[in-house]
Amino acid sequence: MEAKRVSETRIVHTDQVLINDLNNYHTLFGGVLMKKMDACATLSARRHTRVKQCVTASTDSVNFLGPIRVTDSVCFESYVCYTGRRSMEIFCKIIAEDLETGERRIAANAFLTFVPLDENKRPVEVPPIIPETEEEKYLFETGKERERIRKLKREQNKELVSRLTVDKPWDY
Repeated sequence: MEAKRVSETRIVHTDQVLINDLNNYHTLFGGVLMKKMDACATLSARRHTRVKQCVTASTDSVNFLGPIRVTDSVCFESYVCYTGRRSMEIFCKIIAEDLETGERRIAANAFLTFVPLDENKRPVEVPPIIPETEEEKYLFETGKERERIRKLKREQNKELVSRLTVDKPWDY
């Protein structure tokens, strides 16, 4: 399987912040940001694997670093930063730009893990990734540790789920 450059997976999508996207604090609603981030990351995953379906396996903590206001544009940038055998990690960087001053700032970031599926909905192998810029190299080099932490969290979550009930709350 031939490796691909990170730049081949990069997706950039810029939106205007609209009034109906705002929460009661007059900043971009976190759920709107997460939906757009997942959509952008999906395209990076599909661009890397060239399959029809890539599913979100996990989203590491979304770090909201600063508010995004109605006077801002919001730029979603995603790319594959680390690959395993049958999954890939996508980094999402969200940049807010004050449209009046031109000031740009990182407003949020997150790592999402995607699994590519074949026509039978079975996971397929992921091509390796080749980082080129300093940012890409840093994320690639630190990817193994994030993968280890995700595996540990998956095991912890399995334990948690095994102790949960599906009983109707009004029945106890």
